[in-house]
Amino acid sequence: MNTILTSTFLQKVSDFPWALILSFKMYIMKHIPYLLIFLRFLSAITILLIGYLSDSNLSRNIILFLMYFGLFTDIFDGIIARKVGVSTEKLRRLDSQTDLVFWLSIGFATYFLNPEIIQEHWKSISLIFGMEALCYIVSLWKFGKETCTHAWISKLWGISLLIAFTSLIGFSEAGWAFYLFVILGFISHLDVLSIILILPKWQFDVPSSYHAWKIRNGKLLKKSVLLN
Repeated sequence: MNTILTSTFLQKVSDFPWALILSFKMYIMKHIPYLLIFLRFLSAITILLIGYLSDSNLSRNIILFLMYFGLFTDIFDGIIARKVGVSTEKLRRLDSQTDLVFWLSIGFATYFLNPEIIQEHWKSISLIFGMEALCYIVSLWKFGKETCTHAWISKLWGISLLIAFTSLIGFSEAGWAFYLFVILGFISHLDVLSIILILPKWQFDVPSSYHAWKIRNGKLLKKSVLLN
């Protein structure tokens, strides 16, 4: 009996360091999404300041680097959060608002660097700004909360934003990338508006208006670690 108890005790003692290490690892993993969001926010502030203060090739390259780094954090904060089970309303709303600040900062930096191009296309840009504002207004009016859909087509629009800003900041030209950004921006905002109007109650991470319709009809959504 004593032998069995001793063996059990020794087994627990030997397992203790590994249990502690795994617990610490999980603690770190659960906080990584918040760290990535914070780094994206810092990148946004840095981009805005650099765009306002300098117009050298080095400044433009730094802004492009921070933009791609910010997109990297945006992709992996959600994936990691879903993987470790911390994809909560609080986190997703924080992620969504940080995205807004991030892209607005890049937009203003682009204006500081290329004011003539932005002024030339102010009507298209105003259309996208207006639709973004409309999404927020309708969501606040209906649910009392800002929109936080993270829709699939919005993710595609995010890629077009990356391409458009790369063209604007890196090469000082709008071209096809800008028009792609406008078209996908218009379509994605229509999708978000449809999601808001269809949903019976506020919900985050709704892939599309089709999925919103399924939710309205009482069907559960199949979650994906990579996308939603």
